[in-house]
This record gives sequence, structure tokens and C-alpha cells, in this order.
Amino acid sequence: MIDQDRILKVDIEKEMRQSYIDYSMSVIVSRALPDVRDGFKPVQRRILYGMMGLGNTHDKAYKKSARTVGEVLGKYHPHGDSSVYGALCRMAQNWNLRYPLIDGQGNFGSIDGDSPAAMRYTEARLSVLGEMMMQDLDKETVDMMNNFDDTLKEPTVLPTRIPNFLVNGATGIAVGMATNVPTHNLGEVIDGAIAYIDNPEIDVEGLMQYIKAPDFPTGASIMGLQGVRSAYQTGKGRIVLRAKTDIENGPQHDTIVVSEIPYGVNKAELIRDIANLVNDKKIEGISNVNDESDREGMRIVIDVKRDANANVVLNKLFKMTALQSSFAVNCIGLVHGRPKVLTLKDCISVFVDHRHDVVIRRTQYELRKAQERAHILEGLIIASDNIDEVVHLIRSSKTPSEAIEALKNRFELDDVQAKAIVDMRLAQLTGLQQEKLHAEYAELERKIEYFNQILTDDDLCRKVIKDELIDVKEKYGDERRTEIKLSAEEFNPEDFYANDEIVITISHLGYIKRTNLDEFRAQARGGVGSRGGTTRDSDFIEYIYPAMMHDTMLFFTACGRCYWLKAYELPEGTKNAKGRAIQNMLNIEKDDAINACLYVKKLSDAEFCNSHYVVFCTKNGTIKKTSLSDYSRPRANGVIAINIREDDRVVSAVLTNGTDELVIANRNGRAIRFNEDSVRVMGRTATGVRGITLDEADDEVVGMVCVNDPDKETIMVVSEKGFGKKSAIEDYRKTNRGGKGVKTLQITEKTGKVAAIKSVTDDDDLMIINKSGIVIRLKTSEVRVMSRATQGVKLIDLKKRNDMISSVCKCPTSTEEDEEFIDENAENLENNQQINTEE
Repeated sequence: MIDQDRILKVDIEKEMRQSYIDYSMSVIVSRALPDVRDGFKPVQRRILYGMMGLGNTHDKAYKKSARTVGEVLGKYHPHGDSSVYGALCRMAQNWNLRYPLIDGQGNFGSIDGDSPAAMRYTEARLSVLGEMMMQDLDKETVDMMNNFDDTLKEPTVLPTRIPNFLVNGATGIAVGMATNVPTHNLGEVIDGAIAYIDNPEIDVEGLMQYIKAPDFPTGASIMGLQGVRSAYQTGKGRIVLRAKTDIENGPQHDTIVVSEIPYGVNKAELIRDIANLVNDKKIEGISNVNDESDREGMRIVIDVKRDANANVVLNKLFKMTALQSSFAVNCIGLVHGRPKVLTLKDCISVFVDHRHDVVIRRTQYELRKAQERAHILEGLIIASDNIDEVVHLIRSSKTPSEAIEALKNRFELDDVQAKAIVDMRLAQLTGLQQEKLHAEYAELERKIEYFNQILTDDDLCRKVIKDELIDVKEKYGDERRTEIKLSAEEFNPEDFYANDEIVITISHLGYIKRTNLDEFRAQARGGVGSRGGTTRDSDFIEYIYPAMMHDTMLFFTACGRCYWLKAYELPEGTKNAKGRAIQNMLNIEKDDAINACLYVKKLSDAEFCNSHYVVFCTKNGTIKKTSLSDYSRPRANGVIAINIREDDRVVSAVLTNGTDELVIANRNGRAIRFNEDSVRVMGRTATGVRGITLDEADDEVVGMVCVNDPDKETIMVVSEKGFGKKSAIEDYRKTNRGGKGVKTLQITEKTGKVAAIKSVTDDDDLMIINKSGIVIRLKTSEVRVMSRATQGVKLIDLKKRNDMISSVCKCPTSTEEDEEFIDENAENLENNQQINTEE
């Protein structure tokens, strides 16, 4: 068998592993990841080097991009032309690079995502900063390597004076790793580098005094420094970017104007996404979106409907579109040919070390050249001092080589000096030229001394690096484009709001507002009430909750989801105001609605959350108990609070301490009382267990109360037609959960069925609202305690035949006396005759 036919047996697992490692390292080192020293991938470095080789500098005419691509492909980068042209275009796009390195002429694409024109149509040349990347390249400052066919040399790294890795950032996907470095302001990065040179022990916090945050070419705003600090300290972080917007108040409607968008966002796609959200009715309040951008700058105009709040619309846009997006920092680069996750200090130190190496190698080169020239000048000076004898020796020699040997022997010169004398022109024999030789030699001696000082004195070397960086900053530095704003996490918004008592009202169609409790005044039992809110036809106030401004509001929907809002985040309105659509405040599904609400003072207190529970009750009598800690981490899109069956919905949610008693009432006038500990703690997504057994198919649970102090609290029951009563809690005997309970109200045609159940004390007021929008506030102390089987007394006078009680809420008692509400109520009732109420 001949050698060519020999088959070698190898372990396929080892072979695949080794081959994949070789491939991945090739991609990492030679394609996808930039070198931290100059911030370039090989293709970018080769493009700039190729353009310099063509003489395609900023002070020359533009050259066709196709010519540059051909130069790079033919000499340095044997890959596809599209990869080279794509990299060339990106270095010319001022919305991708903070400081473009290529000056392009023609269509190089746009921020709308338009592709560049073909390379045969566009022209390019190096920008001034692009040339700065290669300054001193001809002075042996960096190592050179063979190109792909060993016919030419190319640099392994550029001797950049610009900290390009941070200034222009980098992005790349390798095998098993990726890099994503944001752009920065040139002046700030240079200030940070100088601070590091002055104090190599400086930490990241110290560097952040100079390099405050990334600075993106598209401007926009950075929301908070927490993500920036994480990225600088660990190499990984999430920076939140928000578009720069302004609300212009017009005579007809408000207008939202977007002048800057986050880095990496496609403007055309952004406008299209906004339009789609409006068409799908996911965002309400927008009538039109126009792109009015021109050469002067970006301008996206969003017209807000007359009845919409521009701030709410803008917040919704921030939440649902790329007007607010995040930049995931993953600072990975090549250090000595190996990929490494880098902190801010690492990036600065690697660049400074590179500059130190470049300055040392440049100084060594210049020193050598100066010494070589001085050596020649020494010979020329000797010749000029003995010009007659030199001329005689040269004339008496038959050949130049013979003349060189004669000069060497006579004046003790070497070959280089003797050859320089022989090659010397006659013009250098004049007296003026001889003076120039002496002056040049003296200057070279000073330079040689200076170069030797740089090589031996590290402080002087650092000063040279600093001076060159300062020169770059003074010439090319500019102001920041990206504004830095403190985020909500970095200051306490509660400092801006007094912790006042408020009442939160939610209408049947989902309008929400907060109102100072003082606006609702106590009335005598049996009054007609005052207006609780202006509503649309077929809408009415359905839920009322007392709270404090600093409380955290937990909203639970009928379908079993939980949402969070601080009370001060709710829109403020008078008691006659309609409020704002809750869809603008919470990301609630179309077929869902808020059915319960809790306010918690210590949601951030782990001990409090672990010792308290949220107990749910559904329409069909299911009850579930979950630790409050499961709801202590707010999320923008809400979380599942309870698993709800299709024919069921959440009716009540109460906060308990683990030892409370629960009372559940149904529509047909029965109630059950049992200890909370009879319900085991379940997970957030559990369904629950049976709490009460309903009597009939059309029966349903109307409410659940938590009893903390049986000695002080009584059970208040209100019927649909305005009757109610208080009963002692002890009248409800304790039973096991799941039973039918005992009678809580004598149901008659006059009373109607049970509408609500509350636990109250004499220090509470009761707020009752009917479906026509009339509200009455009465003192519970005016309602006497009765037997649980009675029908009670009239609490509110329903003037309309088909009017019914909509919602009942207890709140702290008011000391204000009844005043001028009678006239107002009469007017309200008259105006309310046109409201179409529904069951």
C-alpha cells in the first residue's frame, strides 16, 4: 500500500473538539473581536492601512470605494467584498461611530436603515482622525506581519493616539462570546487616561469622575448611572437610554416632538411600530405620527388627541416602543491575543501601556536615526574643515572606492562617513552650508540627549504621552451629546409628596384617579349624597379605596393578575373629575378589569412581607392564601396572582397577619366565618380551595372581610337597594371553611340582595356609591347594631326606580359637618337623569 492511500484512525470526538476550538479561536482572534489597544478588528485595520497606502488621505481627492475594497482584498483581506465594504461604510456613518474615521461621499445609508449604495457609486477618503490612528506607523512603533501570501507586510496593531476602543466602541459576535462596547466622548476618555497616568492606583469610581458615562452619536439620555457603574466595574451592565422629547402645547392639541433617539434604534421602524400600536389600539390618544427630519436634525412629530394627556401618552410610548431601550454592555476585547472581560480601568490601562510602548519604540527609532545622521555629519564636518586635502584625495583617486579607502585611512572614518563625503555636492563646500552643518549637528545632539532622557526617565515618558493626548483633545474634543439623568431608583420620589390621606376611585369603564379625602364630607344617614365623579353614559364609579400617598397600591384583576403603582403615581383629580383611563397606567389586557386593591406601607420590608399574607376570594367561593413576599417584586407587565377558571373572577383580596378571621358573604344573604389558619399557604399561581358553598346556580360571593379585633369590629352589610345594618361578629358562629354559612341579612323585595359586606368600627365612615354616580358618606356610629337576620335600615335614598348600590367602602371618620350639599345634590340628581345606568 502506498503512503497516499494510508488511512489514519482518530477519535472523532477529539478531532471534532480540536477542530471546533481551532475554528472558534480563529473567529475570535482574526475576525470578530477587536484589539483593546486600537479598538479594531482585522478588517477595519486593513481598510485604514490600505487607504493610507493608496495615499487616500483627508487632504486629497476622494477615491471610489470599489478601488479601496479592491486594494484591501488583493493585498490584505482575502474574504468577501461585502464584508470589507460593509466595514468601510460603518466607519463613515456618523450615527454608528461617535467619531467617524472615514470621510464618505455619496449614499452611505441612513439611520432609517437604508442600505449604502453600491461601492462603484460611493467615494471615500480617510478622515483626520482616521489618519491619527496611523500616525508614526512608519517609525517601527508596532510589529508588522506577513500578509496572506507572504508578499507584503501589514501592522498587527495601529499606533493610535486615540483611545478608539472606548471612543468609538465595538460590536461583534464570535463563537461562544460576543462584545458590545458603547461609544464615549473623546475628551472625557483622554481626561481619564491622563488621570490614570498621574495615578495608576486610581479605581473605577475615580475614573468615573472623568468618564461619567457613554456618549452616543445619536444623543438621547442615559437614565441613571447604576447600569453604567456596573458596566465600568465588571465589564457587563445594562444602560437604559431614553429618547429626547419635548411636549409642545398647541391651540388645538398637544404635540410630542422627538429630537434624539436611543443609539442603535432604526428611526423608520420606530415610527412604524408607533403607528401599529395606534392601529391596534394598544396606545390611545395619538392621532398622527410624522417624520419631519431634515438636514438640520431629527424631528419626529406625534400629534396627541385633544382629550388625551400628552405625558401619559409619552410614558406609554417609553414603555412600549424603542423610544426607551437598553444597551447591554459586554466589554470583551483581545488583550495580548486572548479574549478578556474588561473593566473601565482595564481598558484605560491597556491603551496607556500601548501608548507607552509606541512612544518608547518611536523614540528608539528616532534616536537611532538621529545618531546615524549625527555620525554622517561628523564626517562631513571633518571634510569641510579639511576641504583642500579632501578634494586632493578624491581627485588623485582613480575610482570612488579608492577615494573612500583613502579618506578612511587619512581621517579615520568609516565606510558610511567616507561614502557621504564622496557623494557630497559641491554646493556644500560654501561657507553658508558649512554653518548649516554645524547647526544641524548641534540640534541633533540636543535631540539625542532628549531621546535618551525619554528612554531613561519614566516621568518624562509619561509627560510625552500626556502632552500628545492633550493635543488630540484640544484639536478634536467636543461636547457631550448624551445627557445623563438620575433615574427613579437614584432618588426617593416620596420626598416630593406629602403623605396625605386620599381616596382612589375606579369607574366601571376603567377610569382611575386619586382625590384628597377632605373633598368628601360626612352626611347624615338617609341623605341623597354628593357627586363622586363625572362619568360617561353607561359608566359609573365602581370601586373606592382609601389610602395614603406613600402607600404601594397592589391592583388585582378579575382574571387574577397583580399590578403595582405608588399612590402618588396615580393621576390627581377632584371628586367631580372623570379620572384617567387605567389602561394608560397599567398594562392590562382588554378583556380584564381591576376588581380588588390593597395598599401596603412596608412592601420593601422583608420581615413584614414574610409575616403577612394576601387572601383572595372569587365569585364562585374559592379562597386562596399566598405570602405577601410573593408580590413584593413589582414588574411592569404584572404577574399571575391566582389561577382563575374561565367561569370565575376575583371578588376580594385582603391583607392578613396569619391569625385573623375571615367572613365571606354571598348575594343571597348568607355569610360564613372561619379562622385564617384553616387555609394553607399556597404559591402565587395556585387556584385555591373551597371557601363557601353557594346556594343556587345564580348565587355568587359579594365580598370577604378580614376581622382583626372582634371586640371592636362589627359586620356591616349593605343591600342593593340602599338598606344596611351592623351586626356583632359573635352573631356569626365559627365554622369550617367550605360550608354554607348563616343568614346575614333578611332578603326582601324592598332590600334587594346583598351588595357588599364590610368590617367596621365606630371610628369608620362608610362611603356608598350607586350606579348613577351618587356618593354618600355616613358615620357608621349612626347605624345601630342589629341582629344578623334583620333587614336593616335605609342608608341611602335611591331616587331612581332602577338605581342600585354599586360600591361600598369604609374610610376614617371625618369631623367636618354637613354643609351646602343639599342644593348641589339636587342639581346633580337633575343632571344625572340622562345617565343610562346598567345592572
